[in-house]
Amino acid sequence: MAKDVMHPAPHPISQHGVIGDMRTLALVADDATISFFCHPNIASPTVFGSLLDPEKGGSFSFGAKSRSGEMKTKQMYLPDTNILITRFLENEGIGEVTDFMPADGTGRIVRRAKAIMNTVAFEVDLTPRPDYGRKAPRLSPCEDGIRIDWDGCERPMEVHSSFPLTLTDDAITARIELKEGESAYIVLCPKHDDSPEIDGQYVRNAFTQTRDHWHKWVNAGQYPSFWRELVTRSALTLKLLTSAEHGSIAAAATFGLPEVLGGERNWDYRYCWVRDAAFTLYSLSRLGYYDEAESFIHFLMERAVEDGAEGLQIMYGMDGRSELPESTLDHLSGYADSTPVRVGNAAYSQLQLDIYGEFMDAVYIATKARGKPAYSVWIKLSRMMDWLCENWRQPDQGIWESRGGPKEYLSSRLMCWVALDRALRIAMEQSLPANIEQWRRERDLIQRTILEEFWNPDIGAFTQFKGSTTLDAVVLLMPLVKFINPRDAMWTSTLKAVRRELVHDCLVHRYRNCAENHDGLDGQEGAFTICSFWYVEALARTGYVAEARLLFEKLHTYSNHLGLYSEELSSAGDHLGNFPQALTHLSLISAAIWLDRSLNGDARDPSHFEFNMLEDPDGIF
Repeated sequence: MAKDVMHPAPHPISQHGVIGDMRTLALVADDATISFFCHPNIASPTVFGSLLDPEKGGSFSFGAKSRSGEMKTKQMYLPDTNILITRFLENEGIGEVTDFMPADGTGRIVRRAKAIMNTVAFEVDLTPRPDYGRKAPRLSPCEDGIRIDWDGCERPMEVHSSFPLTLTDDAITARIELKEGESAYIVLCPKHDDSPEIDGQYVRNAFTQTRDHWHKWVNAGQYPSFWRELVTRSALTLKLLTSAEHGSIAAAATFGLPEVLGGERNWDYRYCWVRDAAFTLYSLSRLGYYDEAESFIHFLMERAVEDGAEGLQIMYGMDGRSELPESTLDHLSGYADSTPVRVGNAAYSQLQLDIYGEFMDAVYIATKARGKPAYSVWIKLSRMMDWLCENWRQPDQGIWESRGGPKEYLSSRLMCWVALDRALRIAMEQSLPANIEQWRRERDLIQRTILEEFWNPDIGAFTQFKGSTTLDAVVLLMPLVKFINPRDAMWTSTLKAVRRELVHDCLVHRYRNCAENHDGLDGQEGAFTICSFWYVEALARTGYVAEARLLFEKLHTYSNHLGLYSEELSSAGDHLGNFPQALTHLSLISAAIWLDRSLNGDARDPSHFEFNMLEDPDGIF
C-alpha cells in the first residue's frame, strides 16, 4: 500500500535529461545535477544515485551560483544529438553547462561551463557513493586530478578539471568565476592506461566528434514530415539504450523508480527484454535503421539462446547472462520514500509466450530489408517455431509479466499467431526449409481460438484472458499486427469498449487491477504511456485520423521539457516509473509514422486503408 506521508524527491523524474555512450547512461537534472549514474555499465551499481536517496545516493552537481537568489534554469539538447545543455539565467548574468558522453567507449562524462553574459560563478559538488551507496569512496590526489576508488572497485575513476579542486574525505568541491566568453571543464573518467590526456583540446575535440557522431546517425534515418523533432528525440533515446558492445537493448536507464508513489511497484529495467527490444527494432526499422536489428538478432542467437534450447527467456542481462536474481536495497529511502528499491528482476524466469511474436516480427522486418537470414540463424528460429506449435496453449504470465497466477492471456495468444504468421512469410518469401503445413495449421487454429474463445458478446470486446470479462489495452495491437481488419465490426466494438473502460481523454490504463485479474500487487498504477500511443495508432488505422491527431498532440504536453517520457503518468500528469522508457518512445515513433502517412495521403504502405474520413453511425466519439 502507498504510504500516508512521503517526502518529495528533490529532483522529480520529469526534470531530467539523459546522456550516454551506448554502454551506460547518466540522468542530469534541470539544475545540472547528475542524480543517477551507473558505472561502468548500465546494469552496474550506481556511483551517483541521489534520485533514489538524497542523503546516501551521491550526486555530481556543476551549476551556476545565483547572486540574486532568482536563478532560472532551462534545458535543451543540441539539435539532433544527445548533447545536453543546461542554461542558468538571471539579471546579473547568463551561464550554461554542456554535458555529454563521447561515443568512443571511454565511459567519460564531459562537463563544460561557459559564461554567456557578464561574470558568472559556478560551483562543483561531486559526492560519489559507489555500489548503490553501500561503499565508502577513497579520494586521493593523482597526476593532474583526483582518483576515486573503493573496496571491490571494478574500475577506478579519475576527475580532471581546468580549475583547482578541493578534496575532502568523501567529496570534491570547487568554486570558479568565469568572465563573459570564458569556459572551464571537468571530466569524470574511468581509468584507462591508453586513454587520451585530458586537456582543453581534448574537450573541444570530444565535443566535435560526439556532435558529428550523432548528426551522422540521425542523417542516416528517414523521418516523417510531421513531428520530426519528437520522433528524432525518441529515436536518439532508443539508440542510447542500445549496447554498442553486445547489440542488446535496455528497457530503461534506471531501476527502482515507482509506478505508484509510496508503493511496491519499483522494478529494475536495466535489462534486455525480448519484447521491448523487438518493439524497439520495429520502430527503428520504420525509420530506416536496420543495423540495430541485425545486431540484436545476433545477440539473441549467439549469446542468449544456447545450442539445443528451443525456448527463449523473456529477458537477459545486457551481456547475455540468463540469471537476474532480484534483491532489495533496504538502506535506500527510495524515490519519494517509495520502497522497496529493487535490483535484479525475478520476472526473468517467467513464461511469457508473447515474446516469440514480437521477436519474429522484428526478424521479418529485418529480412524484408536485408534479405535471407543466415542458415544457422534460421535453423534456430525454425526450432523455436516447432516448439511454439506444441506449447502455445500453455497458460503464462502475459505480456505485462503479472505476478498473479498464470492464465491464457490474449496478449500471448495474439503474439503466438504473429510469430507463426511471420515465420511462414519468411519461409515462403525466402524459400527456406520449414514445417510449413504444421506452422500454417497451428497459426490458423490460434486465430480461431482468439475469435471464438476470447470474444465476449456481453461486453462486445476481446477480453484480457480466456473466459474473462475484463479488458486489456494490449488488444489495441490487433490491427497494428494485422490480425484483424480495422473495419471489422468485432474490432470497432472492441475499440469502443476500450475507450469506455480504460481511456481518459488521451491517457490509457493497460488494465484495471481487480479481483478477476489481480496482478499480485497492491495499488492502482497510473496511465501506461505506451498504451496511449497504441490507442492513437489504433484510432488512426480505424479511420479516426482527426481524433487520433488531437490525442497525439495532447500526449506531447505530458512529455518533459526535453521531449522525454517515463513509463507511466499519474492522474496529475506526473512522470512515474523508470526513465526514459523505451516502450513509450518506440510507440510514439510508430504512432507518428502512421499519422504522418495518413495526413500525407501516403498509400505506399500496403496496410494503409484509404478511409480517413470514415463515418461512424454508432458514434464512438
